[in-house]
Amino acid sequence: MTRLLELIRASVRGLSVFLLLMLILTPLAQIVMRGVFGVPMSGAEELARYFLICLSFLAASYVTRDGGQICMEELQAMLPEKLRWLIQMLIEFLGIVFFGSICVASIVTISRNLENQTATLEMPFYIFMAPLALGMFLLALETLMVLIHLVQTGRANDKTTNLT
Repeated sequence: MTRLLELIRASVRGLSVFLLLMLILTPLAQIVMRGVFGVPMSGAEELARYFLICLSFLAASYVTRDGGQICMEELQAMLPEKLRWLIQMLIEFLGIVFFGSICVASIVTISRNLENQTATLEMPFYIFMAPLALGMFLLALETLMVLIHLVQTGRANDKTTNLT
């Protein structure tokens, strides 16, 4: 199970780097095509927006794994250890419920709109919405891993402010 999870995490990290690269290259290509060759690249804005959406939803699970989500750690640090542990477990449990609900809702939405497509690129709706469903699934999975860690250790996570 751990090997599979690490493989998924490595894939998400690699895909996130690729999406970031494409998010940078797409507008650059549009600028070069329009400025140098005088020929605008049709759909470049929608494609760049799609890469941004994909990057945001898919990389969110990796951010959660590394403790980069907003946690109000300074406020939590003022609470007693046991209360902080219980609050952290509640937050993680509610996160699993929330992300799982959004995942299910997005899958239902995709299944009801299989024939639809985006306006400019005419991208099938299921491809456009797939990052939301996959991203929410991965977020629920990583949040579950955090909850399992909290239960196993029996104590609250320490303050882990990450400055990058």
